[in-house]
Amino acid sequence: MTATGPCLLAPGDAPIRIVDIDLAEPGRFHPPGSRVGIHPQGRVLALVRRGGHPVGMVVSSGPGPAELWQTLADATLRELDVHRAPPAAGRTGDTPDISVVVPTHNRCDLLRQCLDSLLRMEYPRSRFEITVVDNAPADTAAEQLVHEAYRHQVRYVREPVTGGARARNRGLAASHGTIVAYSDDDTLVDARWLSALAEAFSEDRQVGCVTGLIVPAELQTEAQAALERHGAFGKGYSPRAWSLHDPPEDPLFPFTAGHFGSGANMAFRTDLLRALGGFDPATGPGTPARGGEDLLAFFQVVVSGRTLVYQPDAIVWHHHRRTADALSAQAFGYGVGFGAYLTAALAHHPRMLPPLLRRLPGGIRYATARARMRTSSQDTAWSRRLALLELQGLLYGPVGYLRSRSHCLRNSRAHET
Repeated sequence: MTATGPCLLAPGDAPIRIVDIDLAEPGRFHPPGSRVGIHPQGRVLALVRRGGHPVGMVVSSGPGPAELWQTLADATLRELDVHRAPPAAGRTGDTPDISVVVPTHNRCDLLRQCLDSLLRMEYPRSRFEITVVDNAPADTAAEQLVHEAYRHQVRYVREPVTGGARARNRGLAASHGTIVAYSDDDTLVDARWLSALAEAFSEDRQVGCVTGLIVPAELQTEAQAALERHGAFGKGYSPRAWSLHDPPEDPLFPFTAGHFGSGANMAFRTDLLRALGGFDPATGPGTPARGGEDLLAFFQVVVSGRTLVYQPDAIVWHHHRRTADALSAQAFGYGVGFGAYLTAALAHHPRMLPPLLRRLPGGIRYATARARMRTSSQDTAWSRRLALLELQGLLYGPVGYLRSRSHCLRNSRAHET
């Protein structure tokens, strides 16, 4: 079987190997986040590129590398639109200084893989810095890793208070670049990640934020495959832009910040993010809000009058949660984070409540139609379970944000005294 799209995997497909191929390099295979050559056989899920630009993913199989390449190439030509003109290249010579921030929490094995991929990037080494923010660590393992394995290559800072937003703000405070780019410790970045982000910023000074494509780094368990079938982080393979000056047809824009991108692959103009106050510490993993700090930042960029761009050439490979329990918790957490984000957006911008109420009926019809599409796949049992958990989380989200905000206020008053 060969298929494409968010539901290209059928139940029972895991484990399946992930590979990276380019139609301009016949016969060559690479693993996620690396340019090392490999020789796969059997069944694979391939990210397919054309001249470096991602065009989609296909599933196929072959008894050896040569046969596998041919079946993947045939499937790509049959299933994907590879004949459209590739995106125009960015202006040459645009290599702004970029600060890369990687928050981490007790995951040294994954952190090492992430840092190795960052140090393999093609971006000029003198033009980017890497900062690891160790968030409320249980031990000194991450600090020892950075100091011993990445001395003079990676900066280590500690954020003692639990919270993903606090960790991101700690990294923002330590950043020197004109652009600050964020990923997570459970990712691998593509060699051209920073180059693609820089190109998107160079096209228009009004661009305040750029997000990118997130694809799976592994699909070894059924839980990982189920998340991918459910839609995972996929935002498509075509560049997009959002602004108040040219709003999309989405009836809930700009509140549908989840369509803009994800926190594992995002970058901001540093001065703009600081002017917006950074990330709301009452949001994010590690707080009762569970998440939403990235969505709130996207929302604030757009309502500030700037443009947010989705650039699929900026690729990050993500390690999905491996167990069913972890996946269920993640789905519930996504819902909580989205509900917390909406609450935080209205708390920061109460003037946006009337437009939200006006758009809500159309938005509910829009969301219902999308939910039906997502649960009409082969994977109805998993999709319905994950959708229900997200809905339950969404309903709890406002409570989670208010609890988290109350904690922040109490901590602030305690420090003042």
